[in-house]
Amino acid sequence: MARIDPLKRYKEKRDFSATPEPAAGGAPNQRSPAFVVQKHWARRLHYDFRLELDGAMKSWAVPKGPSLDPADKRMAVHVEDHPISYNQFEGHIPEGEYGAGKVIIWDRGTWEPSHNPRKGYREGKLTFVLHGHKLKGKWALVRMKGKDDRQEAWLLIKEQDDHARPATAFNIVEALPDSVAAPSGKHAALPSTLKPELATLVDAPPRRPQDWIYEIKYDGYRLLTRIEAQTVQLMTRSGNDWTERLPHLARALRNMRLPSGWYDGEIVVMNDQGLPDFQSLQNAFDKARTKDIRYYLFDLPYCDGLDLRAVPLEARRAQLEHLLRQPRAGTDSSVLFSTAFDAPAGEIQATACKLGLEGVIGKKKGSHYVSRRSADWIKLKCGHRQEFVIVGYTDPKGSRSGLGSLLLAVHDKHGELRYAGNVGTGFNNASLSRIRSQLDALGTQVSPLAQRAVTQGKPHWVKPCLLAEVSFAQWTRGGRIRHAVFHGLRTDKPAKAIIRETDMHAQATDSRDADARSTHKHRNVSSPKAGKTAHVGKIKVTHPDRIIDAASGTSKMDVVQYYAQVAGVMMPHLKQRPVSLVRAPDGVKGEMFFQKHMETTNMTGVRTLSQDLDPGHAPLIEVATGAGLPSAAQMNVLEFHTWNALRTLIDKPDRITFDLDPGKGTRWQDMQEAALLLRAFLLELSLQPFCKTSGGKGLHVVVPIQRRHDWDTVKGFSQAVVQHLARTLPNRFTAKSGPRNRVGKIFIDYLRNGRGATTVSAWSLRARKGMGVSVPIFWSEVEKLDSAAHWHIGNINDRLDEGNAPWADYASSSTTLSRAMKVLDYKARR
Repeated sequence: MARIDPLKRYKEKRDFSATPEPAAGGAPNQRSPAFVVQKHWARRLHYDFRLELDGAMKSWAVPKGPSLDPADKRMAVHVEDHPISYNQFEGHIPEGEYGAGKVIIWDRGTWEPSHNPRKGYREGKLTFVLHGHKLKGKWALVRMKGKDDRQEAWLLIKEQDDHARPATAFNIVEALPDSVAAPSGKHAALPSTLKPELATLVDAPPRRPQDWIYEIKYDGYRLLTRIEAQTVQLMTRSGNDWTERLPHLARALRNMRLPSGWYDGEIVVMNDQGLPDFQSLQNAFDKARTKDIRYYLFDLPYCDGLDLRAVPLEARRAQLEHLLRQPRAGTDSSVLFSTAFDAPAGEIQATACKLGLEGVIGKKKGSHYVSRRSADWIKLKCGHRQEFVIVGYTDPKGSRSGLGSLLLAVHDKHGELRYAGNVGTGFNNASLSRIRSQLDALGTQVSPLAQRAVTQGKPHWVKPCLLAEVSFAQWTRGGRIRHAVFHGLRTDKPAKAIIRETDMHAQATDSRDADARSTHKHRNVSSPKAGKTAHVGKIKVTHPDRIIDAASGTSKMDVVQYYAQVAGVMMPHLKQRPVSLVRAPDGVKGEMFFQKHMETTNMTGVRTLSQDLDPGHAPLIEVATGAGLPSAAQMNVLEFHTWNALRTLIDKPDRITFDLDPGKGTRWQDMQEAALLLRAFLLELSLQPFCKTSGGKGLHVVVPIQRRHDWDTVKGFSQAVVQHLARTLPNRFTAKSGPRNRVGKIFIDYLRNGRGATTVSAWSLRARKGMGVSVPIFWSEVEKLDSAAHWHIGNINDRLDEGNAPWADYASSSTTLSRAMKVLDYKARR
């Protein structure tokens, strides 16, 4: 009897000439069978959980993803077996193919069955232990009772053990959303010393915000921790051992029982406002009160026998965060994970400066860890601030004691000390006395400066050993600092390393040498630096570096890549609908124009429709496949606008769109309340509304309807809804367009419902400063938005996990207008 191919169903569903998925292959591992969890943006986001058994990957689709809470019993739909080689698959399944959408390896590792796995699989109860990057410990897969001839329903359950965590405390799919497919590091002995990676000062954020993450620049000391077995060493960036100076921190790290490795971070002390305070940190050491010191960890160059320096940044950080969140880490709040912020660098920097912080640190996604100053790590400071070598001091004047000012210097390119000015403010009586005592022990008759310097007051020279942390307004042409303020002494850096810090132009961070270049690359995208063209898949992109929006630093390549990325979630909003395109050859500040017809431009995936749909005019156009989005973007298309009807029945709209447009003087809170009021009224009319951000100034409320009414009826009904609201709440709404009619009010634009009128599509970019995105949202999110451009090209990746889930019930909510017209007492014109 011929053996049945376990991959038969898998192969039948796929065209391997079109999809990049593997047809077969992969060597089985009897001793350590593999498991993988793949995050899959198909029609809906879900997680594919796979266990290696009998030469194939037994597979389940888990809509909500795994949970570490034993109380969460996650639905797992049994699907066809996959080849073992599928464990390595990441990429995009093309539009039109089975399972079309993006796939990443969310977790992987090995699994151990607790009992006979074949029997457990056959009988519907598999218990096992996972050894993954994210998922660990005891788990169970249990088949639910009842039979479905199409697909079996199972439950994926975390069993109670040390790795279990309450869902209210930790949601693993939200906390650790990224791929673990990066290289897992190479086996290596733990080095006895490690020099840290240092950041480069820049004058502005890089122009590609989506390629960077940002953290607060902590006002403290850099500290690296070496852990081997239960031995903990705390080392400064210059290699000094501070373990004895920080007993509380060393004890906390030992109690956490972290794996052997090198852990990189910054130590700080918080002031009364909860902000890092460098002077307080110094006082903690001076008074031997280091128990208040907090340690923020942000990188993991070595871990558990592996050299992770060549592993991309996100994977190192994900592993570090995972270790710090484990139950074994205890509850000691002295050791914390340095969180990255989901906002544009400019906003983070502005907030940091407003709070009085030192600035922000940016890190290039995908970058390696290098033991030198790197352009992959950048710092954006609030004003000027750096360390200086103290070369002397002046006498105090008046009632002041200790000293008048500190004389400062930096090393030039030849390693010689050059005078940089003085600092006489920022001290108190205690610090003046303490510093004077330290300086007296370093006194010398010889100036340490390479050249004679003219100082303010008689100089008392000292050996160049101590460092001062100083903020200042600017450098003068003569190399002096102005309006300097002292923040504290530093002992964690060698004096010979202190030079004048100069801003690197931000864009230079994108053109580094090969050693410093990031390894984070988009699949099938060639580097724009290679010439005047690049490629996204098969789309040739001309002038990829051209800036489309200076405010966000968005380039043409960014736009093309964005539309290639969102094709899977955007196409349901475009398919079969006539579309108008907004083209902006000169970017958002240049001239723009609508394109309703194909004209002479040929765009792959964009096609003309039958001329019968719009008699007397050139043929309408449709984005027919996902490839049409990046193809149109290559032709300078920024926005996609759609009709309220499908080409299959063009004279009968299938939805109503209400565009909430704020007048001058309208608050954002007014917009949020208006959307909720409109929703409440539509529900009274037995209509089911859905909401999305416009990406511009307002909100869009969309009602799916059955295709029974003509354009005039639908437009007239929508006008009646708006007029009713304007009569009922005249201080909030107006039914008349025009700026004069809506000062302090909201115009609900019903004109979008006329034949040929269009509205920007969900997931479309907006051709505006900041490049907002129109995004489907849950009604529960309306009050949480900060603007109509809450999501934009810089942060939209965080929203793609949600996809079209807020509109999951859209298709099934379509209804006739008959009852609503009756309730509203609206009679269609005949």
